[in-house]
Amino acid sequence: MDGKVNGAVETCFGSFHRYAQYMNFSHPLIKQKFNPKACAWPYGMNFFDLDAWRREKCTEEYHYWQNLNENRTLWKLGTLPPGLITFYSTTKPLDKSWHVLGLGYNPSISADEIRSAAVVHFNGNMKPWLDIAITQFRPLWTKYVNYEMEFIQACNFGL
Repeated sequence: MDGKVNGAVETCFGSFHRYAQYMNFSHPLIKQKFNPKACAWPYGMNFFDLDAWRREKCTEEYHYWQNLNENRTLWKLGTLPPGLITFYSTTKPLDKSWHVLGLGYNPSISADEIRSAAVVHFNGNMKPWLDIAITQFRPLWTKYVNYEMEFIQACNFGL
């Protein structure tokens, strides 16, 4: 990963999914340390070099920023902003084909894109276990569900 801590697929295009969307750039500390046009990534799907993590003291950095944001003036809610902050200059962009996003909101993702991906991601509101799921993507999830599990049977997945 070229000495970087984090490997992730960037999700920005145009002005979408840039740091400006997630942080308060009217706050002097945020404005001073970060570029509002920097590209974000989905913080839930990453590769981490744990030796680099320790060397860069990422846990301490994450806690430092969380403590600074106790009054929510740096960013509102969520886990993405502190992740973006912690790994701001230590993320290596991965090839887009590695991680296919949008299966919870974009019905036009091709079957070829999905087949060639290492990871598919049901980000968005239309999760595969919900009635509003995108029908053609639901089997990508249901083939891994063990319907015999008591917990699964207790859930109303509409399957």
